[in-house]
Amino acid sequence: MPPQPLITRFIRPRLIEALADTPVVLVHGPRQCGKSTLAQTVKGYAYITFDDAVQLAAAKADPVGFVADLPDKVILDEVQRVPELFASLKAAVDRDRRPGRFILTGSANVLLAPKLSDSLAGRMELLRLYPLAQCELAGVKSGFIDALFSRAFKAKAHGRLGAELAERIVAGGYPAALARAAGRRRRDWYRAYLETLVQRDVRELARISSLDALPRLLQMAAGQTARLLNVSELAAPFQLSRPTIRDYVTLLERIFLIELLPPWHSNRLSRLVKTPKLHLGDTGLASSLLGVDAGALARDRPLLGQLLETFVLQELRRQASWHDDAIGFHHFRDKDGYEVDIVLEREGRELAGVEVKAAATVTESDFRGLRKLKDASGVRFASGVVLYDGESTVRFAEDLFAVPIKALWSLK
Repeated sequence: MPPQPLITRFIRPRLIEALADTPVVLVHGPRQCGKSTLAQTVKGYAYITFDDAVQLAAAKADPVGFVADLPDKVILDEVQRVPELFASLKAAVDRDRRPGRFILTGSANVLLAPKLSDSLAGRMELLRLYPLAQCELAGVKSGFIDALFSRAFKAKAHGRLGAELAERIVAGGYPAALARAAGRRRRDWYRAYLETLVQRDVRELARISSLDALPRLLQMAAGQTARLLNVSELAAPFQLSRPTIRDYVTLLERIFLIELLPPWHSNRLSRLVKTPKLHLGDTGLASSLLGVDAGALARDRPLLGQLLETFVLQELRRQASWHDDAIGFHHFRDKDGYEVDIVLEREGRELAGVEVKAAATVTESDFRGLRKLKDASGVRFASGVVLYDGESTVRFAEDLFAVPIKALWSLK
């Protein structure tokens, strides 16, 4: 089989930019999302991985000496395996603050390990890398987020996805999984991937008393994706306390397998639900955990709706990671049942809402949550969109639109 062509990662210019003025750049994200490949596209850097047992042992035994002997410019891969190294890196940077000295990659979120992130505060820039976005697979940057905040949706036909929608959801975005044929080969990859994460990464990050409960917990979480976090429901099959399950959820969040989407709140409304939503980090992983292929997913409409919402959230997050503006993500729900699946907040000022629908038609009632969000946010509201599996962009009001799901990655 010929080698797979290298897919351009749209966050790469951000990496080059950061290396020009910052001593340390950490690229973090889930294992196998492409961090090492991205780092090695930057020329002139030596490469050391802590998946190498000898390098790992040397760094742990003498972190000061290890850092002192490093080449002038170096990539340190899977640095979360050697937390002892961060203090030595800080000392090295304080002696020589030239930009671009170190590229670090990590498969655990250092923001959830405050001692590590604090040790390099002011010396390190963090870049979050996700599995591949749909627009990266297409090779064209999407203008969807810009259109969302500028109300620049034009009447245009994009075409229905139909059966292709379930196929894209089930495929996910992990490069190594996408390089395999759909079906059993991809399922085998995900099975091995999860086993490696649980047996090595999780074991190294935390002392877990019931390690065998984690895969089952992750499967339960996949079934709850795009729903309000319910720790009691997650804990039900296990003889474990709710605080323990909550700790496990935090651990899965730390290795980027799940995320908790916080609720949006406003002083104008007192009846807002304040529970976060649970989402899997990738729908290919979620589909594998649930044992569904594209055909089974297309037939299970409730599950298709859940996974589609997660698919849209993750596509938006991936596009936001290279956007010029800081984009925050929330969900909106009040105690009267009004809700918006995804709320985007640009630079802490403007708001936009995205409601996700697996159907091929949109009606006025599909905008009820978006109208409520608009009333709650006032002049900060930029626009609201119902994404649906239809063909055409249709304006329902000055700032409310029905937009085909395909436009999420094909809009120029």
